[in-house]
Parts: sequence; C-alpha cells; structure tokens
Amino acid sequence: MRDNRDSRASLTGQGEPADVPPRMLAAEVGNWSAVAAGFDPAAPAAVVSAGRITAVTPAAAAAGIRTGMRRRQAQTECPVLELAEHDPDLDARCFAPVAAALEDLAPRVEVLAPGCCVIATRGPSRYYGGDEALAELVHRTVAGVLAGEPGTAGARGVGASDTAGARGVGASNPAVSVGIADGLFAAGLAGRAASVRTPSMPVLVVAAGCSASFLGTLPISTLAEPFSPLAGASSTARDFIDVLRRLGLRSLADVAALPVADLVGRFGTQGEWAHRLASGRDPRLSQPGVAQPELSVETEIDPPADRLDSVAFAAKSLADQLDARLARLGQALVCVEISAETEHGETTSRRWRHGFRFSPPDVVDRVRWQLDGWRAGKRTRASGRVSHIRLTVAETVPDEGRQLGFWGGQSEADERAERALQRVQTLVGFDSVTVGRLGSGRRFADLEQRLPFGTAGASNTAGPLGTGASNTVGPRGTGASNTAPWPGRLGAPAPAEVMVEPEPLMVLDADGEPVGVSGRAQLSAPPAVLRRVDGRTSRITAWAGPWPLDERWWDRAARRRQARFQLVLDDGTAHLCAVEGGRWQREATYD
Repeated sequence: MRDNRDSRASLTGQGEPADVPPRMLAAEVGNWSAVAAGFDPAAPAAVVSAGRITAVTPAAAAAGIRTGMRRRQAQTECPVLELAEHDPDLDARCFAPVAAALEDLAPRVEVLAPGCCVIATRGPSRYYGGDEALAELVHRTVAGVLAGEPGTAGARGVGASDTAGARGVGASNPAVSVGIADGLFAAGLAGRAASVRTPSMPVLVVAAGCSASFLGTLPISTLAEPFSPLAGASSTARDFIDVLRRLGLRSLADVAALPVADLVGRFGTQGEWAHRLASGRDPRLSQPGVAQPELSVETEIDPPADRLDSVAFAAKSLADQLDARLARLGQALVCVEISAETEHGETTSRRWRHGFRFSPPDVVDRVRWQLDGWRAGKRTRASGRVSHIRLTVAETVPDEGRQLGFWGGQSEADERAERALQRVQTLVGFDSVTVGRLGSGRRFADLEQRLPFGTAGASNTAGPLGTGASNTVGPRGTGASNTAPWPGRLGAPAPAEVMVEPEPLMVLDADGEPVGVSGRAQLSAPPAVLRRVDGRTSRITAWAGPWPLDERWWDRAARRRQARFQLVLDDGTAHLCAVEGGRWQREATYD
C-alpha cells in the first residue's frame, strides 16, 4: 500500500457548493441481461437470478412478464417462456465495447453496472455544445455500437462483433435511454422517464436546478431503483419504503416536504438519504476534491498470469488492503479505478462505481469483469499475460457503519456464501443447487421438499446482491402452514424415508387377484402379497387402512383420489403404499 499524491481534479470541479450535485449523465440499456444472453426480441424470453425474473425481452413484457416476478409464476403466465440463468460475467464481457466507445467521447466514464454508465457532464457538455447535444451523441453512440454500425464508436469503431460475446448481442435491438440532471439519482430516473415518454428518442435533459421539481412527480417506489443508494444500503430498503407508503406518502415530493429532522429521528441515516434524494440533493459526488483520500495499491504479478482466477487472487489481496486502509480513515469506497498491464506493455483502465459501497469481493468481481471483457474484445484484445494490477481510489464517502439486528440478521459471511452458491448455480444450472425445506400438505412427499436455492421458501437469505430486496421467505414459506389442520394427513409415526419417485408395484389378495378400493373406500379383498416390478414377491403379515384422500375435488384437471395403506412384510419392513387410479405404488418406508 502506498499513498498516491498525484493531483487529480474533482468531478464536481472547484468552486461549486458542496451541497449542489454536479450535472450527471446516465446511459442505460434496458434489460441488458436479456440483450447479453442473445435472446430474440420477438420471442418471449427472460433472465432469472435467485428464482426471480431480472430481465425480459419486449415479447415477454408484452406477455405480462415483469422483472421481480418469481420463476414459477412467470412460467405459468407464459408457458412458452424461454429462460436463462443470469451470468454477470457475460453481462460485463458484452458491455465492455459499449463502455470503451463512451470512453472515446468523454473522460472518466464510470460503469455503474453492466448495461449502465454515468458521466460527469461539465467538460463534455461544453465540448459538444450543450447537454442536449451530448445526450443525443451518447444515445447514437451506444445504439450504434449495439447495432454494429461502423464509425459510431469514435476512434475505435467497435461493432457488433465486439458486443456479441458468446451469444450474439448484435442480433437484438435494445432500448437505450439517456438522462441528464443534477446528481446521479435524478439523471438515472430521467433516462427511465424518457424511455416511457418518448420511446422513439428516449433522451431527457432536466434543466439545471429543476431536478427537485422533476423528482417530485415520481412515485416513492423510485427510492429503491438501482440508481438510489438506498437500493444497496440494506436489506430493509423495501420495508422502509413500505412504511413510508403506509404513512400516506405517495410521491417524492411528499418525502421532500417532511422536516429532515423528523425523518432522521425516526429512520436515522436512511431517512436523511431519502430526504436528500427526494429534494434533488444527491449527496454522492458532492464532496470537495481535497476531501477525497488519494490512495492506490498495486502489485506485480511474477510470473505473469494467463488465467483470470490467478489475477483475481492477486486482486483480492489488494482489495483487502485498500478496504482496511479506508476503514482506518473512516471512509467507504464508492468509485474505484482499475488498471492492468500485460507483459507486452498493453494497458487497460476503467472506473467502476457502486450504488452504495464497495466490499472487497465487489472489487474483485470488477477486476475479473474488466479483464474478461478486455480479452474478449476484437480491437482492444490483450495479447499477453497480465503482469501488473493497480487499484486507485476515485471517490469515497464517510463510512457510517452497518447496523445489524439484535437477533442475527444477514452477515457478510452470509452474503459471501450466497454469492458463492449463486455462482455455482450459474455454472451447473438453476435446479442443481437445492435447499431443504419443511413443506406442508396431506402427503409425506409434500412435507419433505428440495427447492432450488433462491426460490421462495428455500431460505431466509436476501435477494441478488445490490438490490436490497429479499427474494425468499422463512423456513415454512408463505401461504400454507405446516401447522394447519390437514384433514386426511396420516399421524405419527412419520416414515424414515420418502421416495423421490414412488415405486410401482402390485398388491394381490390370497387368490392372486389385484386388490382394489371402491369409491366408498371398501376393499375388494384383504391384501396378502406384494409383488414388485422385478417379479420379487413378499407376504403381507399385517396391514392397516385404507385412509382415503380426495384432493382438489372441485378441479377436474388437478383432482387426486387415492387410498393409503400401511403394510408390514414378512421380512419385517413396513411401508406406506397407495392405490390411485387402480395402480399401486410404494411412497415411503418406516424405520
């Protein structure tokens, strides 16, 4: 670790009041994960993360599929919906040419997330003739890069081949929105408002000093948008907004009209952030340049590394050093500049911004994304192994700590475990990583459930990182309760083993005829012999039943009728068997 004392100009410039946010441009490609996945916009498709929809194609949106919808619900709404697991590495790799094209237009382009960039407009707007001219130029550049038009990416001329990545992004026609306003929060919402107001040219410039009036018309739910620091501040962001809504607040103007002291007294720092955002005074990017700690950490990789995991390992050590140094200074990292050099002298440098604050794993992810996109590019591809990595602090905010619940809550270790499981899930498939849950119902197969990690009821962890919303519920889920009175459920003892797939078999009477059960639960004859599919037979020494079960009798398509028996065989084993539609099957075995 060493202090870097090179003088660097502040994004806000000198002489601006610290309380006034600088003019910012936010360029966003809508539903970027669906674009990077290479989906046909005319086909209903969506990207899933932790069991919820995170991005959709225009056809899927027309079919009623919305972001945030649960996977199973989306498949019910649109049975032909094509799904793909969210791959953050693919998103970043495909977005690298777009970021490179914007870096040719303006200095200090910052990637907020794959699919979204922000730019301080003070210098670029003067150079290109005003905010409107800059916004239109950025829109044409991003749209041209994604469409593969030559000459739209400045000097680089990045085309569709660069953005296509592994699955051909250039085939889609994504919606690009650009907004300019005072502060990052207002600029991001201006771009999204433009995509709704003028879809043909989604560009909106909010005049200087008018951000508060523009924000005042927006609903209070926008405080949880990705451009808001509240979205990543804690897992209680949506609960906080729900409390405000129940207090009668409907718009950001309602929040701005409240005394800030009352909000701080009731909600603490979260209330102060909400008031500043709603008032158009985004506290980010408003610190004087001299207040920013100018620090950097770097390391030589010897021998040079040709594998990303080796570089990521070195970057992890640097990120930990930087985080520890900033913690001693009472600062939290919100913008970092990542630089890398190969053994051939090729270099790459890019700024990454976080909506709330960077943790060391977040920084490592950005290093991996940047190098992956650098290697996958066509015109700027690195030809050698990485020999040098440098992390430079671009911006910090006062570290106000993190308040955990008295009775536990989600810790950083939980977040790391969740990130690891989500990454494994991306590699091996959504249904391959499961979590056990105690279910509810009348049959033992309903009580023992294995659900994909991240789906509702699988755990009580939070949702995707950076969203601040929980994707799961408690251990028993919502809706049906395991303690509810379930008429027809068998009592204790519970079986020791429940079959994943029931085993077909036959139950015969003493004359060798199949045993049947009438609609009034009357046996045709006492069960005497159990015959398996492979021909093996066992004598039934004791039995109990039948216990009839008639589920969803009001729905002919979903109705199930069966009769269950407990059978003891001559080898001493006891089994739970059921007959349904004239077919016998073994569902469970007792200890």
